[in-house]
Amino acid sequence: METQSLFSGFCSNSVISSSKDPGIHYLHHQLSFNRTISFRPQCFLASQGLKFVSRSESKNSVEKVSNVVSEKEDSKSWVKRKRLAVFVSGGGSNFRSIHQACVEGSVNGDVVVLVTNKHACGGAQYAGDKGIPVILFPKTRDEPDDLSSDDLVNVLRRFEVEFILLAGYLKLIPVELIRAYPKSIFNIHPSLLPAFGGKGYYGMKVHKAVIASGARYSGPTIHFVDEHYDTGRILAQIVVPVLANDTAEELAARVLREVR
Repeated sequence: METQSLFSGFCSNSVISSSKDPGIHYLHHQLSFNRTISFRPQCFLASQGLKFVSRSESKNSVEKVSNVVSEKEDSKSWVKRKRLAVFVSGGGSNFRSIHQACVEGSVNGDVVVLVTNKHACGGAQYAGDKGIPVILFPKTRDEPDDLSSDDLVNVLRRFEVEFILLAGYLKLIPVELIRAYPKSIFNIHPSLLPAFGGKGYYGMKVHKAVIASGARYSGPTIHFVDEHYDTGRILAQIVVPVLANDTAEELAARVLREVR
């Protein structure tokens, strides 16, 4: 699947972007923590004709996760809106922000389906309220008909899903799905990977581990998803300070503000 939209464009104090892919060139803007001004990095993927527009503004941010203006090279017409699936396991705060950005037009896409492993979670309830179909995967033991990984791939294809965003989804993504959507599945992790990543590092556990370690900085990471927990290639990171008297809840709130 051709990747025509990537989820970057962070409105942050400090942005670290991966440069392992020689086709991607990033402009970095290092700023102090006074939040008086912030810049979005300009990014051009030469091999696929993508442009990411740089702005000077200080907004709250879902755009950080997915505020991308995609434009084909040598063409002034906007590309068609992308069809997105979002995976959640909890309250879905990131999912709500992504959906709202789609509605407002700051994300060039539409959430067409939600996948969750907890049918009663806040994210599923929000999706139901907004008329977004919800798929339970993997199903619980008391479900009469289990949904296989191949079934999930087929369902997503029927919805014509082009990109998958993990927004607090705690289950390991099956290899069948990764093969069906190469370089089209993204995750938001609440630490500066590879630190504090892997199985068992999620939610408040991440922030508690960061504080216990004495680390001075933390922040969210956006990365491609592979067959393991938090090991896919890093696309971008936002640095936030860890303050001397931070609680895990305070640090979590500071990191969350960067992905809203």
